[in-house]
Order: sequence, then structure tokens, then C-alpha cells
Amino acid sequence: MDSDSRFHGAVWRSRCNNGTCVEIASQDGWVGVRDGKAGGTGPVLSFTHEEWSTFVMAVKNGDFDV
Repeated sequence: MDSDSRFHGAVWRSRCNNGTCVEIASQDGWVGVRDGKAGGTGPVLSFTHEEWSTFVMAVKNGDFDV
């Protein structure tokens, strides 16, 4: 986990408008993931673009389906 400092000034995106979804930001070669319920004060998981792309591809391929 990382602080928000790497993503200072980043635009955070979410699929919902009520603040209860995961938020994603991309900045300076990094992708940040945070909990929208934390209001921007919680921890941020940081991934390189390569790591994030690998994760997204695995999700699309159903690798995490139960």
C-alpha cells in the first residue's frame, strides 16, 4: 500500500456516483486503486501499468471466476 502522494492531482474514476465503489487513477506510469468510501483519505494500492494490464486481462479471461 502507498499513500496518495504518488497520485496527487490525479483524476480518480469510478463506475458509480454514490462513493461506494472502487476508484481507479492512472498517473506517471502508475495505476492507483482505492476505496471510494474512504473519501480520498484511505490507503492506495499502487501497480505499474504492466501489472494492471496483466490483472485486467486475467479478469477478462475468467482466471478469477469461482
